[in-house]
Amino acid sequence: MKLTEWLETHWVAPAYSGGVLAGIALCFFAAATNTMAGWLYALSGTILALLGLGAILPVRSLRNLKIRRLPLTPVSAGDTLTVELEIENPTNAPKTLLQLHDLLPYVLAQPTQTAVEVIAPKSTYHWVYYITTQRRGLYRWHEIQLRTGTPLGLFWCRRSQEVPAKAIVYPQVLPLASCPLIDSLGQDESTKFQSDRIYQTATEGVTRALRPYRYGDPIRLIHWRTSARFDEFKVRELEVITGGQNIIIALDSASRWDEVNFEQAVIAAASLYFYASRCQLEVKLWTAGTRLVHGNRVVLETLASVESQEEVTTTERPTLPLIWLTQNASTLDSLPSRSRWLFFPPLTSGDSQSSLISNFFSLTINPEQALGQQLQRPLR
Repeated sequence: MKLTEWLETHWVAPAYSGGVLAGIALCFFAAATNTMAGWLYALSGTILALLGLGAILPVRSLRNLKIRRLPLTPVSAGDTLTVELEIENPTNAPKTLLQLHDLLPYVLAQPTQTAVEVIAPKSTYHWVYYITTQRRGLYRWHEIQLRTGTPLGLFWCRRSQEVPAKAIVYPQVLPLASCPLIDSLGQDESTKFQSDRIYQTATEGVTRALRPYRYGDPIRLIHWRTSARFDEFKVRELEVITGGQNIIIALDSASRWDEVNFEQAVIAAASLYFYASRCQLEVKLWTAGTRLVHGNRVVLETLASVESQEEVTTTERPTLPLIWLTQNASTLDSLPSRSRWLFFPPLTSGDSQSSLISNFFSLTINPEQALGQQLQRPLR
């Protein structure tokens, strides 16, 4: 098998029909030498000539073909990635009966192939196919194989071309309607731009949203007209002004993680970042391998390529308040003042981690519940 592959990639490898025909030619030649019959010599020579043509023409057919790959548009996990290639035939002869193999990384998808009946002279064949992405990542591959047995199908010839590709699959971004983990940052005394007295006495003009009444809510915040319409109490959520405030979302990528937890943490980091951006906050992302980054595209690319236990470029975390995403409970005690944390209990641990004690606002993720719902859940 290895010999066949070596022959196919370096010269030509006989197909089953080619091997049978070569055996027949040898039999005719042996019979001709035994009987001295000229017609047997002619028949064996004709078959050998066909074999010679069948071995030469596939090699010539794959020459001079040029392959170009169009840039790949980044997508989010779960979306469809579109791959486009152009195969150009610059010669004056048509190229027929080709097989194209795009050798994708196995973690992205299985290698994709297609058959091309003919590429006319001085023309280009467009190959477009689609990949349903399963998980985030930064994927690179570079090899495309062309294979043909044209025109007789007696020998197979395969050649490779270097056509680099880079596909970026962003993590999923959850559409959060609210996020107490970020909203609570505006409740710190040092970050408020209006006094508590304004919020305590405000009844209109600063309403952000309406929500069902919860025990302990002030009666003055009930929106009576909406409550009458829905036949249940609806309470105003007042806007907290946090203009100019800096938020740092920090992913503990230097620690050891369970794979499932780490993927959930990356999704949470992306969702928190974009929620804070929609709230007009100055938000940045920190990882152990990239330090502080900001900007939608840069953040998404960083989260697409981040891995747990990645190489650390800095051992110092920012001194500003963080939203710390971790699976390592020992890191919670060293967070800056007024930080919050998002804790992902190890899946292999029997402890529910409910006994964790911290002075910070916190949210412990339950792997059995939807992440989006938990990010919108009030803090304890």
